[in-house]
Amino acid sequence: MKRIITCLFAILVLNSANGQGHFSLGDNVASLGLGLGSSLGFYSGGTASPGISLQLEHGQWGVGGPGVISIGGYLGYKSFKYSGSYVTYNYSQKWTYTVIGVRSAYHYNGLPSKDFDVYGGAMLSYNILSYSYSDNDPSIDYNSGNWGSGLGLSLYVGGRYYFQENLAAFLELGYGIAYANIGVALKF
Repeated sequence: MKRIITCLFAILVLNSANGQGHFSLGDNVASLGLGLGSSLGFYSGGTASPGISLQLEHGQWGVGGPGVISIGGYLGYKSFKYSGSYVTYNYSQKWTYTVIGVRSAYHYNGLPSKDFDVYGGAMLSYNILSYSYSDNDPSIDYNSGNWGSGLGLSLYVGGRYYFQENLAAFLELGYGIAYANIGVALKF
């Protein structure tokens, strides 16, 4: 993760092209992020996949003042695995979280620099939790399947720095698949 952050920072510092990143009415942006931290459960001693998110948004409504409201979708994935043993038996548990959401954000375009897109918004999501359990103990039969799934509502704030006209790095804080997401965004 440190290498990814270092590479993104180096690209931002070394690239001299102005991005013109204001988010405008009719703009479309696709973002791919890696999550840092998580509100989702985890056992000490287990392993976790990185949080991965894909976001799409469209500049839908112009509003009074320097801003645009976007609408879009969100897809996130994260999993945790815990393995252990008791007596002579081994067991493994796995939790897989999939978040599917609809988001809307206000993009503030009043900053002096045209390379930044700052925004804040809300997401309504359906959070799917899949659980699996396996062991070699013939006397235990735990259920696997989808359980604990439900609706979620979250708030977030973020910013993008456009180092080229249609290419940006972004950082977003809030709930979703992780507390923080860092990644790249493509405006089209």
